Amino acid sequence: MSLYLVDDVLDEKIIKEPIRKGFGKGLLKAGEIDENVVAACADLTDSTQMSLFKEAYPDRFIEIGVAEQNLVTVGSGMAAMGKIPFVSSYAAFSPGRNWEQIRTTICLNDQPVKIVGSHAGLYTGPDGATHQMLEDIALMRVLPNMVVVVPGDSLEAEKATLALAKDKRPGYLRVARDASPVVTTKDTPFEIGKAYVYAEGDDLTVISTGTMTYHAMVAAEKLFKDGIDVEVVHVPTIKPLDADTILKSVKKTKKVITVEEAQINGGLGGAVAELLGEEFPVKMKRMGVKDRFGETGKPEELLEKFGLTAKHIQMAAHQMVG
Repeated sequence: MSLYLVDDVLDEKIIKEPIRKGFGKGLLKAGEIDENVVAACADLTDSTQMSLFKEAYPDRFIEIGVAEQNLVTVGSGMAAMGKIPFVSSYAAFSPGRNWEQIRTTICLNDQPVKIVGSHAGLYTGPDGATHQMLEDIALMRVLPNMVVVVPGDSLEAEKATLALAKDKRPGYLRVARDASPVVTTKDTPFEIGKAYVYAEGDDLTVISTGTMTYHAMVAAEKLFKDGIDVEVVHVPTIKPLDADTILKSVKKTKKVITVEEAQINGGLGGAVAELLGEEFPVKMKRMGVKDRFGETGKPEELLEKFGLTAKHIQMAAHQMVG
């Protein structure tokens, strides 16, 4: 276990907090650091945790209303005037509803707007398939100039928000709704474009992102007891992808599993497959959502049904190692 992580990921009393709360705290701090940081929301201020910033800096906050296309267009205009805009909504609506405006007004003009897609993935739970945005990583990764960040927990989301505020490129931050385990600490490093080895091993590389890194760490702990030495590589930045860290690990183990709470087509699994296909083809399994929509249910029920728990990662590892 890394010195920069919590002592025991198997602890039943591990702290849990919604990743979106980390964004809210980070945005507030970013506003304290730089008065050019501004925010806009599409009538979901409390849900996306922008309320902290709104209360502290009401003159730097704009309520756009239920108009997601206008949300990102206004953000692009503010960026053109030298501001650092963070714009938030549910990921199902932004980028789900306004992708063309993001492409044309933000990316084409290379404006440093930070798009926060809240309530992404299966942790949206009871809201069901319409609101469980599973395609956003693929949608945003394909856009020229766009940085794509998927924090593993609330602490990393806070650090990622601060880092994006300083970054000069367009950025997408994917955050989840329901509480998930906090595996990092205040000392855990985060840098845009960097992947991190959270557990070292020689038999198999498990590459994970977002909420799935906790499940990968739990699986690695249990697999070690089974005699399988797993290296866990956490990838909080999907684009730009840290090819060096991934290739170094995979060249050592020769086998890889990717795990994500999103569509494997075009997501983390797609990005890693593209990299390895060109640089170092190896035996690979992609775990994630496989060309289907979400369902209504509690997050833990959905993760079980979609095969995205530590137990499922363990089974996949046993099959791959042999």
